[in-house]
Amino acid sequence: MKVTVERAQLLKSLGHVHRVVERRNTIPILGNVLVRAENAKLSLKATDLDLEVTETLPAETATAGSTTVPAHMFYDIVRKLPDGSQIVLEADGDRAVLAIRAGRSRFTLQTLPENDYPDLAAGDMSHSFSLAAKDVKRLIDRTQFAISTEETRYYLNGIYLHAAGTAKAATLRGVATDGHRLAQLDLVQPKGADGMPGVIVPRKTVGEVQRLIEDTEAEMTIELSQAKIRFTIGNVVLTSKLIDGTFPDYGRVIPQGNDKELVVDKKDFENAVDRVSTISSERGRAVKLSLSPGKLVLSVTNPDSGSATEELEVEYASDALDIGFNSRYLLDIAAQIEGEVATLRLADPGSPTLVQDRDDKSALYVLMPMRV
Repeated sequence: MKVTVERAQLLKSLGHVHRVVERRNTIPILGNVLVRAENAKLSLKATDLDLEVTETLPAETATAGSTTVPAHMFYDIVRKLPDGSQIVLEADGDRAVLAIRAGRSRFTLQTLPENDYPDLAAGDMSHSFSLAAKDVKRLIDRTQFAISTEETRYYLNGIYLHAAGTAKAATLRGVATDGHRLAQLDLVQPKGADGMPGVIVPRKTVGEVQRLIEDTEAEMTIELSQAKIRFTIGNVVLTSKLIDGTFPDYGRVIPQGNDKELVVDKKDFENAVDRVSTISSERGRAVKLSLSPGKLVLSVTNPDSGSATEELEVEYASDALDIGFNSRYLLDIAAQIEGEVATLRLADPGSPTLVQDRDDKSALYVLMPMRV
């Protein structure tokens, strides 16, 4: 194999694929990236057996061929080479090394045979549809924070993607929850998503897809089956296994009869929560909301360090109510509100609260209260 490629393009592509490779691997070849040159193209592939990313870039191919090299070392070498340089990659079949040349720099890396490289064969995908990359990014941005990190509840370790809504207003919906809070976002259902199976996209996959979206004006193709999902954007193809589990019936958690409406300026509310929570303990993080008509008092009491209160003028016309929340969770949800005004619908101190952007109902958030 002998191929010449431009540094900036190789660095960008390696940046996309090398992240998939775990730093510590019990299987040596999983620490490598597969490099294949043919037909004036260089393709790079990395996998961790659950997730696979392939990217193709233009190159001058003198001799076609393929090999595998340590992913993180290859990336670091290319990163440190001078900007604008042309990089020559050369391997001959007899010696298990890849030579990397650029200007006066020369490296040789140990290789492993590409025949041993695993292939995450996707099989047939039952559904395929296209979405604007900015919509996919928004769906991830608005729900990702609520993904559970508890490994025991593995079926909550991702975003549940499924067809929802009514025949008149069909939606593609993403839902994430960790049992304390829930995030849900609806997009207009794209052509081809009708009747798709509900799938749980793993947290690592979600993070990688989010990072791959550099051009929000691009189109992204999503193909899926019961077991796998594939995202294609530009020259990058990401294929992933899905979480094999049943996502809980989240609809039962979303409160329907919350009759107390609190309307707050999102920025003022966020800043006030942030200020008073400075006092809260790492373990408790509880902030108390005391509501009365037209007024909200936020307070935190920490027996070890002191107390804090802050008063806000709000739109609230129901009965007085005291309710407590984890301040970190409140701030996470406030950060998702895109508009200037947030609406909180409450019932009582022991029931979940519904939070939405007043002017955009495509996203909703549910937060469980704490005892204060």
